[in-house]
Amino acid sequence: MQYIPNILFVIALVAGIGYFTKNIRKVIRNIRLGKDIDRSDNKGQRFKNMAMIALGQSKMVRRPVAGVLHIIVYLGFIIINLEVLEIIIDGIFGTHRIFAFLGGFYDFLITSFEILAFLVFVGVILFWIRRNVIKLKRFWNPEMKGWPQNDGNLILYFEMVLMTLFLVMNASDLQLQELGADHYIKAGSYPISQFISPLFNGMSEGSLILIERGAWWLHILGILVFLNYLYFSKHLHILLAFPNTYYGDLKPQGEFDNLEAVTNEVKLMMDPSADPFAAPAEDESEGEPEKFGASDVMDLNWAQLLNAYTCTECGRCTSECPANQTGKKLSPRKIMMDTRDRLKEVGDNIDQNGSFVDDGKQLLNDYITPEELWACTSCNACVEACPVSISPLSIIMDMRRYLVMEQSAAPSDLNNMMSNIENNGAPWPFNQMDRLNWSNE
Repeated sequence: MQYIPNILFVIALVAGIGYFTKNIRKVIRNIRLGKDIDRSDNKGQRFKNMAMIALGQSKMVRRPVAGVLHIIVYLGFIIINLEVLEIIIDGIFGTHRIFAFLGGFYDFLITSFEILAFLVFVGVILFWIRRNVIKLKRFWNPEMKGWPQNDGNLILYFEMVLMTLFLVMNASDLQLQELGADHYIKAGSYPISQFISPLFNGMSEGSLILIERGAWWLHILGILVFLNYLYFSKHLHILLAFPNTYYGDLKPQGEFDNLEAVTNEVKLMMDPSADPFAAPAEDESEGEPEKFGASDVMDLNWAQLLNAYTCTECGRCTSECPANQTGKKLSPRKIMMDTRDRLKEVGDNIDQNGSFVDDGKQLLNDYITPEELWACTSCNACVEACPVSISPLSIIMDMRRYLVMEQSAAPSDLNNMMSNIENNGAPWPFNQMDRLNWSNE
């Protein structure tokens, strides 16, 4: 009977980690649905970006209030959960505070964890106030209605509960240490929970053990639930921010890639010995010609799909977007959220059918409208504002390319400009011979 708690703990641990692993594999598979792209260059700069942006939060602190709060909550939550290692060992082997032998260093650790837990709790409350009392505009945009808004609040409640359970666990443990209860050795320093501990004065040893064990179990089970909740939440960025910043585009902002398919077509046209009607060589792939641009998630590259999964829905991109500020429908955040939603839909389709079966939908039109795409000024404000190196602009431009090159669906003003360039060598409707006439006036 004495081993039943240990067995139950191992079952819960294996189930929680197993389910998380299963879902992370789905994320990796979905990201790999994108086209291949080489992001293996300049490893030194990539590691530096990951260290500065993902770990160092360098772009978060550009907005000091939110940045400082985020650093406290993020680092605090991560550091506090280092104690999970001790909880796991205790849970498996039936020990209690296995690292107490570290003495003064253990006191330092518990002190740090408690102070951070209190700061995380305060930070989470302030985040909740910003969302629900002050109601910052970027958290109440149309794309945030429903699940995205509820998700933002739910994660805050999660963290409040986990920090409370941590402090209650320590406070009741402290009482049991003072009572000299069997199995509860004196260990650790409790600068925060010592103020909670008096609430348990007068309770019997059995009641205190029940509270301590209950808080201990709920804390570790809550962490496992939180871990698996990440897959369904925008907070997957806690994990994906690191690879996303590492694989971020290192090219200067504003420099666009040439489409390889277009380059190949141009080379063919400029080769006088090439026969455009010749059958493909044996070593060339058969099938339809490569699509110009992107109309669905499978047309994007894997780095763009990683971007979509990494989006924090913070709305900094949309709040900086000049098109959005002038009332146009474009929201860079919505572009990323729609891409992620469509990618998840494609992934669910694969799960149900073994491989993707055409569902009659695509990212273009069913999720993102041409009106949104053409509202973009390609100014890169959204890219610059993103705290985790996401580029909504790259997706917008690829979808624009599809509209222009596959559907000839560019706005009339753009069509006129391109016609002028073709006919006159300039975007203006004047003959080349008349370009300098203005200098004679």
